[in-house]
Amino acid sequence: MIETPLPSPLVRIEGAAEVLPVDGGVRPSRLPAAALRQAPTPFFALVAAATAGIRLRLRTAATTLELATVLTRAAVPGVGTLPAVFDLFVDGDRVARVPAEGGAVIGLEAPASGSDDDARQVIRFAGLAAREKDVEIWLPHTALCDVHSVRADAPLIEPPPSTAPRWIHYGSSISHCIEAEGPSDTWPAAAARATGLDHVNLGFAGNAMLDPFVARAIRDQSADVISLKIGANIAEQATMRVRTFLPAVHGFLDTIRETHPDTPVIVLSPIISPVMEELGGPVVYDGGVTRTLGTRLDLEHGALNLRIVRELLAELVAARVAEGEALTYVDGRELLGEPEDLHDGIHPSAPAYLRMGARFAKVLTGQGFGQS
Repeated sequence: MIETPLPSPLVRIEGAAEVLPVDGGVRPSRLPAAALRQAPTPFFALVAAATAGIRLRLRTAATTLELATVLTRAAVPGVGTLPAVFDLFVDGDRVARVPAEGGAVIGLEAPASGSDDDARQVIRFAGLAAREKDVEIWLPHTALCDVHSVRADAPLIEPPPSTAPRWIHYGSSISHCIEAEGPSDTWPAAAARATGLDHVNLGFAGNAMLDPFVARAIRDQSADVISLKIGANIAEQATMRVRTFLPAVHGFLDTIRETHPDTPVIVLSPIISPVMEELGGPVVYDGGVTRTLGTRLDLEHGALNLRIVRELLAELVAARVAEGEALTYVDGRELLGEPEDLHDGIHPSAPAYLRMGARFAKVLTGQGFGQS
């Protein structure tokens, strides 16, 4: 086997804002180091470290590939340790899906458990066609994955730079898509594959709070189209009211516009969620039942429910469009408006994510990006 240590021009890393050096390899990161230093909680830092949407691209005639990684999986209270899955694409078609058998484990408030040997994982893909081919390896969307090297039974050939339009998407757990069966089955990944876009997934489970450091991270990257799915976490956790929500959305957009004055931006409101449609958060999970602690009195004092969020976003977008901004509003219920597709009252099932991807691909096509 021929071993190619990373970083290497023979292996392109896509979907990352920055590739950080680590001992013996690299850590592809969805946020730059400067943004990560401003992470407000250990939970956000853990979520942001997951390699959702990040792919390795290479070209080779190898029939066997091995990826030497250091893998850290997340343990979620009430759910357990999340699986970590790698997807392999050859010439645009998925040909293999390989689950990691181990990896270190980290909880929301605990250090990583297990030995260094537990964290080291070799992911193997065998039986590939013995011809020169384009290969993509999708890293797990649910885990932190450092990559040390790629091993192959034939030389790697430097792949050309991507010429696909670049799409940056920002959102909550419903964009992170922990429930998806593999990293290429999140709805942003499905939409990107359908339209041929080079995508960056900034879906942060439980943490889409319009943080200024995230807006700066989007501002500082190249992008041909940007989408922002806004409001679900803010209403769910009752972190803002009408008075603070509107300026926060304006500020997030204004920061992005500092370097993307004419880039098309799509603002998506929340999908359906019956528990939060008429009452706001905070939402709690009580004995397997999702319920809200919000009241109608809270709404009288400026609290947010999803209906109000949608109305405010639609009005905000309309006002900015009237000033000539390249902005589009999409009601999130157009992506998923069927409550029976929510496995816990908030999060879509794995098949529903694929439907959301197909529906958003049509939105992107309508903006002139790709062909659905």
